[in-house]
Amino acid sequence: MGNLYGSEFWTYLLPPRVGDEGAKAIMRHRLPMTAPEAVKLGFYDACLPGPGFAVDVARRAAELAAAPDFAEKLAAKQAKRRADEAAKPLAAYRAEELAEMRRNFYGFDPSYHVARYHFVSRSAHSWTPRHLARHRDLDWKVPA
Repeated sequence: MGNLYGSEFWTYLLPPRVGDEGAKAIMRHRLPMTAPEAVKLGFYDACLPGPGFAVDVARRAAELAAAPDFAEKLAAKQAKRRADEAAKPLAAYRAEELAEMRRNFYGFDPSYHVARYHFVSRSAHSWTPRHLARHRDLDWKVPA
């Protein structure tokens, strides 16, 4: 929304899922992503069907909890989290993200405030952002 810099620790969570270049591409383009595309990129673990979603989630959670290697997986996850925290605390990620977001709120680019106004007031979109309307980019060049 209006070039709003990501939050919710995406700078910590996204790169391990999709790689540094994948994270940069996702955040640079900010394109809508379907669930199957997210699975293909490694952003999601799985894409569950809509009608039986709650049942499927409960079944998968029960399977994970009952897996014979559950304790080992949990211990590995906890060890990785401790190592990550020792290398760079979550508080540092938060401070960096908030510093970037500060430019959205107080910087020279008003696009976030305009987008927020239209979102809150439920204004109809009057145009499609260029990064979403790739079909309009015909690579036209002005003759020299």
